[in-house]
This record gives sequence, structure tokens and C-alpha cells, in this order.
Amino acid sequence: MVRDYSAFLPGKGDAPQPARPALSALEALGWRNFFAQQIDAEALIETPPVRVLSVHRGGLHVAGDGIDTLIPAGPDSTVGDWLLLDRALPKSSRVLERASLIKRRAAGHDRQVQLIAANIDTLFIVTSCNQDFNVARLERYLALAFDAEIEPVIVLTKTDLVDDPAPYVEEARGLSDRVQVVGLDARGGAPAQALADWCTPGRTVAFVGSSGVGKSTLTNALSGAQHVATQGIREDDAKGRHTTTHRELHPVPGGCLLLDTPGMRELQLTDVAAGIAEVFEDIEELAAGCRFRNCGHETEPGCAVRAAIDDGQLDAPRLARWRKLKAEDEFNSASLQQRRVKDRAFGKMVRGVIKDKSRQKR
Repeated sequence: MVRDYSAFLPGKGDAPQPARPALSALEALGWRNFFAQQIDAEALIETPPVRVLSVHRGGLHVAGDGIDTLIPAGPDSTVGDWLLLDRALPKSSRVLERASLIKRRAAGHDRQVQLIAANIDTLFIVTSCNQDFNVARLERYLALAFDAEIEPVIVLTKTDLVDDPAPYVEEARGLSDRVQVVGLDARGGAPAQALADWCTPGRTVAFVGSSGVGKSTLTNALSGAQHVATQGIREDDAKGRHTTTHRELHPVPGGCLLLDTPGMRELQLTDVAAGIAEVFEDIEELAAGCRFRNCGHETEPGCAVRAAIDDGQLDAPRLARWRKLKAEDEFNSASLQQRRVKDRAFGKMVRGVIKDKSRQKR
């Protein structure tokens, strides 16, 4: 079945609006020059570009210009990817270079990296005005976004359930002056209006956050339809129940694509040192002023970081969170690099054995 994405373009069924350039089928799916520059005109004909809309156990749901189908999953593809579709061998379809990539260390002892989503323009980090609100978790998501060069926006839901949401908003704003914060009731028409500036034609946005904070409700509110089932939270601990079971891009009236993701109980960072440095830019700047380059910010003389804490300019818990994230990222990244080295060494050994056997047969 070929899905008609024109129904999701701006102005379809709405009141007359000022004329704007019509989006092609690919542009409606997020196609832009960044991807077009990676291929030539002949490649477009032989291997047409398609975007991964969702990932299932049975394969990848992809869509393009006149294409809407399910193909086998490749070894390194995730939702949001652009592929050059190999019609004869779909599993061999080439993944185009990504404009952005969100990843984390997967659960388990082998330090595998799990790809979460690719080619996201804006990351809505969703939390609620209750026990789910957690500064340390927000900093983790911000590090992911900054490292991937994705615009982050913190969305505070369930503002209708507290007497005054202002303290939550102010605390979220204090995390970074580069991050906008939006407070809203996820139900009704408020989300579409509050998030309209980021949900423009051809852009891809994503919701991330814990289960039960309202990601699926926001998805349904922006889509204008009940795309995703929703459930409430447990009143005793404000923990949510998983409603989204897989990552999927939803076309939204107005022109953008929206990614809903399952709630993540654990978000282990790996290879995002640059993102952490941006989230904790204030500490990084202070550390540059320490007397010793390898200052541990403990009892060393001339430590600008400890001086800032003593003067009340820096919060000690924030320093502790910075240390924790840096240590976690360094450990996971080092483990990943070690595994890559081992994989290369093993591959080299296997190729050597194959060559030896070939020589013996001659």
C-alpha cells in the first residue's frame, strides 16, 4: 500500500493560508540537501531513497516517493534513517550519513551501543510536574541532544495537577541558557499551539522521557488522532506504565514528522563527552582556570571550581553530577573502544585463517 503523505502537508483541509512552496513526497518525509548531496541523480533512479518510519521484529517499515513497504532490517539501521533502497536485496540497502544520531549503551555486560533514532531536528525532553521530575535525568538527555547537535526543548507536563508549576519551570531553565522550557497540559489543543514553532513542514521532532509522563498523549494531541494507546501513572510513586512498545515516526498535520519512543528506565551515556561539556559549560569554564591542568577539584591549591563552591557560585550537587556523568561516559566509551579493537583483531585472525586454507588447497 502506498500512503498519501500529501494529507499531512500544511493547508490540507484548513482555511485558506498564504501560499508556501509545496513539499515533494520526499521533503514531506524530511529529505533535504544534506542527504541529496551524498548521492547522484542516477542513484536516485536505481536505488530510490526511503526513510525508516518504524522498526519491528519483522523488519523496517520504510516510505519514499510512491513507496510504502516492509523490508528486512539491516545490521546498522534505526528509525529515522534514510536508506538507498536495493530492491533486489533490501537487506543490503545503504544507510546514508546521518545528520544526527541518538544512542545509548544497551543493557547487559558487553557494552553494546543501542541506536535510538537518527536525523532528528528537535528533541522534546518530556518530564512531569511530580515525582518524575529529576534534574540528573534531564541533564543526561541534554547531553545526548547537545552531542548529536539536536535542538533540545524541555517539556513539562501535568501542570494542571500542581498548584504552581513555576518552581519546576525555573529549575529546568537553570540547567542551560541554551534550552527552552515549555509547561503545558498534554491533553486538548494546548500542545499543538505550544510546540508549533518546532513542528514545521519537513522537520522531524522526537519525544523522549520516562513512561507515564505524557509522551503518547502529546503524540496524539499533535497528530489529531489516537495513534498511540495511553495509560495513567501509579499514584504512589508517579511511575508510568509502558504504552509505546516500539519507536515510530508519525506524520503530523502541518507538515512535520513526530517520533514517539518507549520510556527508558535506564539511560547509560557513551561517547558523548562533547555533550556533557556543553551541559556543564559553567564547570568546564571554571576548571580551565584551575592552577593545575589535571586538577581533581578536591583539595588542590588554586582550584577555581572549589573556590566557586565556597563562594556560592556553584552548587556542590551539580559538580557531583558532572563527575558522575564524565566517569560513566569515559568508562562506557573506553569499553566500547576496547571491544572494537578486539573485533578488528578477531576479524583479522579469521581472514588470516581463510587465506592459509586457500593456499593449502592450491
